[in-house]
Amino acid sequence: MPVQEASLATKPRTCHSRGSGNPPSRVAGVLQDAAARLGEAGIDTARLDAELLLMEALGWSREDLYRNPEGGLRQAQAERFESLVSRRLRAEPVAYMTGTQEFWSLDFRVTPDVLIPRPETEHLVETVAEFLASRPGPCRILEIGTGSGAVAVCLARECAEAEIWATDVSAPALDVARDNASRHGVEGKIQWLRGDLFAPVQGLAGWFDVLVSNPPYVPSGEVGGLQREVRDWEPVLALDGGADGMDFYRRFVREGARHLREGGLLAVEVGAEQGGAVSRLFDAEAGFQRVRVRRDYAGLPRVVTAERIPATKV
Repeated sequence: MPVQEASLATKPRTCHSRGSGNPPSRVAGVLQDAAARLGEAGIDTARLDAELLLMEALGWSREDLYRNPEGGLRQAQAERFESLVSRRLRAEPVAYMTGTQEFWSLDFRVTPDVLIPRPETEHLVETVAEFLASRPGPCRILEIGTGSGAVAVCLARECAEAEIWATDVSAPALDVARDNASRHGVEGKIQWLRGDLFAPVQGLAGWFDVLVSNPPYVPSGEVGGLQREVRDWEPVLALDGGADGMDFYRRFVREGARHLREGGLLAVEVGAEQGGAVSRLFDAEAGFQRVRVRRDYAGLPRVVTAERIPATKV
């Protein structure tokens, strides 16, 4: 409800604090008030968002928040919280305000230069980790379009003998990814390469055991209809997959086969309605076999995989 959001965002409710001549604002009260305002603005996660933003304003953990419902806010804290709530009312994602997002039970730094990692993408990490667990020993992984580096970092932690190459066309995104690798102690296992899709690894034919990607897959005509949090704040470069959302999958299947070793795995995340189309695309490519679709916990297609056919069978 845009009209209501504008009204709420332009009429901030200033929290009183010690030294202002008014009783100090209490944690429980400001949480209840903020959650109500966010809920009125149509934000489904109103209470959770209010808690996360208050934790950010106070520098507290969630445990601190629950233990101190009657704690008072200093004026600077109250003003900081009000500023964050106002930004959320304008649909700015909480992750960009706090600068972190949990993924695979790890905290990742995020900025507006990268897509916010989502729980659905954990299925992509899980799929690759299971494949490599069945093939113990050293392996090489190539991630295309690494963004925040979440997938590459998690695979580096899960697969002890993996060497990982991760590409992205965005220099600022690669800076975020490098920081996340350092944060989680795997900076020595990942090589970060700037360039469009396979361009940075053109000389590495038949080099990789796994090719993995969460590519842009939203049809161009649907980008404008995405939720405001996504449409107005997240990088369109990481969302727009061309007229039918399939542009990047076509390039993966066309260029990916020659970068994979025999028996290597190609694994990509797909949109909820793209499992069939991507599977047919992979099936039609002479270099691949064993095309499979992995569903998420809601039963929706989430990951499509295919294996590189040995040269003698091509």
